[in-house]
Amino acid sequence: MFVLGTICCRAGSKGVKNKNIKPLCGKPLVTYTLETAQQCSVFNDILVSTDSAEIISIAAEFNIQYIINRPAHLAADDTSKWDVFIQLLEQYEHDKNIRVDYIADMDATAPLKAKEDIEAAVHMAIANPAADVVITAYEAESNPYFNMMEINNAGFATMVKSPGDALVCRQHAPAVYSLSPSAFVIKRDALYQYPHWSKANCMLSIMPRNRAVDIDTEMDFAFVDFLMQQKG
Repeated sequence: MFVLGTICCRAGSKGVKNKNIKPLCGKPLVTYTLETAQQCSVFNDILVSTDSAEIISIAAEFNIQYIINRPAHLAADDTSKWDVFIQLLEQYEHDKNIRVDYIADMDATAPLKAKEDIEAAVHMAIANPAADVVITAYEAESNPYFNMMEINNAGFATMVKSPGDALVCRQHAPAVYSLSPSAFVIKRDALYQYPHWSKANCMLSIMPRNRAVDIDTEMDFAFVDFLMQQKG
């Protein structure tokens, strides 16, 4: 099996300005994922795809041998990462004359992930060939059967998912999970069989909540900074 580790990060960000290179405990955010990726034993190679000159420079400092200067049409706010994966896969396979079996994408916005989280997702994918995608996840704080509602056309709030009988405590609700972008392990052929990962056969690799935080906002950034300082 040839497993290609990928780190795809743009220069721009709506929620947090220059998020991927913003200093977190004294280091650019992306460096934490670069460090963790290089600790993993499951990758045949690691690739960085970016439109940022700063991130290209940081990746080169980490001795990343294959860096893609991502084209502008794949670096917009509404660009599907699925298209980014196909582009990097085809460029890598063409240049290296290698057929990749899986890509394992690690998002820079989840800096607390450990190598164990990434490796567990890759091992799950390889051990379950019927799965097209394996995604890291954690047990969600909110549950659509218990404490999540949506507004209907009449303006009233109703449960997102009907539990049948009313539930008096969250523990009685079916377990649901929130996704973490710590690792998305995708079978090569699935990129061409499906328009999006949500249409594929997915499995979840469960990781601890305290390592799964995804930075989308300034509040998230401050929270992760606090957690890191607490850990020293």
